[in-house]
Amino acid sequence: MAEHLKRRIGLGLLTAYGVGVMVGAGIYVLIGAAAGVAGMWAPLAFLLAALVAVPTALSFSELSARIPEAAGDSSYIEIGLNRHHLAVFVGWVNVIAGTVAGAAVLRGGVGYLTSFMDIPFAVAVVGIGVVLTVVAVVGVLESLAFAAILTVIEVIGLFLVVWAGFSAPPVAEWHVPLPPPEWAGIAAASVFAFFAFIGFDDMVNMAEETRRPERTMPRGILLALAITALLYALVSLAAVRAVPREVLGTSERPLVLVWEAGTGHSGVFLSAIAVAAALNGILAQVVMASRVLFGLGKRSPSMAVFRHAHPRFGTPVLGTVGVGVATMAAALALPVATLAEITTQALLIVFAIVNSALIALKRKAPGAPFDVPVYVPWLGLILCVALFAASLVGVFL
Repeated sequence: MAEHLKRRIGLGLLTAYGVGVMVGAGIYVLIGAAAGVAGMWAPLAFLLAALVAVPTALSFSELSARIPEAAGDSSYIEIGLNRHHLAVFVGWVNVIAGTVAGAAVLRGGVGYLTSFMDIPFAVAVVGIGVVLTVVAVVGVLESLAFAAILTVIEVIGLFLVVWAGFSAPPVAEWHVPLPPPEWAGIAAASVFAFFAFIGFDDMVNMAEETRRPERTMPRGILLALAITALLYALVSLAAVRAVPREVLGTSERPLVLVWEAGTGHSGVFLSAIAVAAALNGILAQVVMASRVLFGLGKRSPSMAVFRHAHPRFGTPVLGTVGVGVATMAAALALPVATLAEITTQALLIVFAIVNSALIALKRKAPGAPFDVPVYVPWLGLILCVALFAASLVGVFL
């Protein structure tokens, strides 16, 4: 067994991976929830959320250029803060978060699949889980190429929704001037929408398989964030134009409603695209979590068993199979919605710690291949703590 992963990823595949993780299957519900509280100003909420995500994304960009290792967050914390046990804890948080998120998306994807195919739920969960785990084992290039194809399908579907939304008769609120901004609703939707942009932290775990990571990682992270922000803004704008907010806010399939309003035809095909989005999300989480285990094997002797790559495939097989099996088991047995909410709050804590690690690193070793101003990690730290506090007091809900 080798101890090094193969560097096969370029900027295009890395960016597609990031877009696939950030957009994911959640967009099919998230748009409706945001429109329900922010109304016609939901697009502004998504843009504000993207701006809030920018400082932490910039911090991850610099750290991935400084320390291009698979267990990104954990390596940053160990090197920046010199706290080994905290680094291992954060690594496990990321593994669990990836597994739970993958399980949640797997359940959602199978739900869409069974809406137009007669197949038992458990059979679909295991079947999809096994196939995606095998894809992840075969190779990172193959995995990310497959994910890139799914991302293209997903993005095409979203642009079709945008076209339908702007072809539909506008709702009563769609006029000039727009209704006054509902700042409380916009603030609540912005906190909620921030979670739509979580995914750049997954990208850094691909650093050991990326060519010229000190240059490619920052560019890929920022490109993926910009593309995702544009997609969310366009889709949410089309949605609030075509469908009344009270209908969007209570629907579990808001984009199907947009398609039906604009074309008058059934939106069943969007369920198939939602399945593609789910496959993308599951594969991305399995790939990410297995790389965190591989990276932890370098820094923690107790986890050295995960620090092995297959000599032919160049992938961390043990971690990949372990995460794949855990994802299937969680999708079949656990209340993943509650766990996913708790895990998301945990990730905000992780982001705050990572920003702290960059602050410490800048003091110890100023200058980096990709260097952000010193106020950036401070701003990221403050915003993450503020969002975490807001979620605890119920603004997120």
